[in-house]
Amino acid sequence: MEDKKAAVLLLEDGTLFQGTAIGKVGTTTGEIAFNTGMTGYQEVFTDPSYFGQILIMTTAHIGNYGVHDEEVESEGMKIAGMVIKKFSDGFSRASGSKSLQDYMVEDNKVGISDIDTRALVRHIRSKGAMNAIISSEDLDVDSLKSKLANVPSMAGLELSSKVATEVAYEVKPDNAQYRVSLIDFGVKKSIVNCLAERGCHVKVFPLNSTIEDLNSFKPDGYMLSNGPGDPSVMNTSIELVSNIVAQNKPVFGICLGHQILGLSQGLTTEKMFNGHRGINHPIMNIKTGKGEITSQNHGFVISRESSEKNDNINITHYHLNDNTVAGIEIDNKPVFSVQYHPEASAGPHDSRYLFDQFINNMKNHK
Repeated sequence: MEDKKAAVLLLEDGTLFQGTAIGKVGTTTGEIAFNTGMTGYQEVFTDPSYFGQILIMTTAHIGNYGVHDEEVESEGMKIAGMVIKKFSDGFSRASGSKSLQDYMVEDNKVGISDIDTRALVRHIRSKGAMNAIISSEDLDVDSLKSKLANVPSMAGLELSSKVATEVAYEVKPDNAQYRVSLIDFGVKKSIVNCLAERGCHVKVFPLNSTIEDLNSFKPDGYMLSNGPGDPSVMNTSIELVSNIVAQNKPVFGICLGHQILGLSQGLTTEKMFNGHRGINHPIMNIKTGKGEITSQNHGFVISRESSEKNDNINITHYHLNDNTVAGIEIDNKPVFSVQYHPEASAGPHDSRYLFDQFINNMKNHK
């Protein structure tokens, strides 16, 4: 085996970690974040909501089961870079198609391994989200500092247009009973699949579509997808969702779609000190009194204060770790959204009932 190249990780606050290069030799920048999931790394790396983020995986071993052709949430890896402790070059899975190393090289992804990820995550937990740079070609700290100084903050960044589809497409199951217009802010394939499995003929629209475009499909309901970036700067999308809600037809929002729905109703969003990313986040459903273990990936959240002040908004779910708003519905309208990922790929399926709730809303509205 060839000798591994050295690599460095430099944080915005000057903290430096030295390790080993994985993936493509090169340099990458982004906001550093961490995911606490024990499995599902391929689904995580291909989730468009991670666009622009250098991701720390807190599980000690990554790559050990390779990659699988069907375990993708989009066309290729979307993370900006990868930070892990122990990287597995080989893989021991009969149905695996290739190693994670080959997958990273194919997708031009730069990473670093042999890092004390526990120390790194503890540092970020105390200091908050910040930008970072990984390089396996330029190990000069002063040079990296100057490159890192030019990386924009995630706050105020619109990123959906970099990952969303540019042309509309349709997914139609044999038993289609409902028609859904889905706005693609960076949708995961599993969301479309969860709708199709429930008899929905889904048309996925680019995020710059008009309400006339969406209505031309004659939908029974509207889906607002997940996606990356700061929702508060997406004024055109916020206005579009406001117009959709005014029609009094069923609407279901997930993650970024949930935040945009809130903004369309006069709520505000906030950047979190540290986001929620993992597959074991505890949520309370206020309406049923039941807890849910959920899959999450977000660095922004709807403000609780603005939600409680708005008479038209009911908070339906909250995060049990920090009391943040995790779900809302609009009074007297078949419109609801959640901050987490009910399709949960990867993750537990506690929350898939939300897709059934959306189907019921469309059924009742018809």
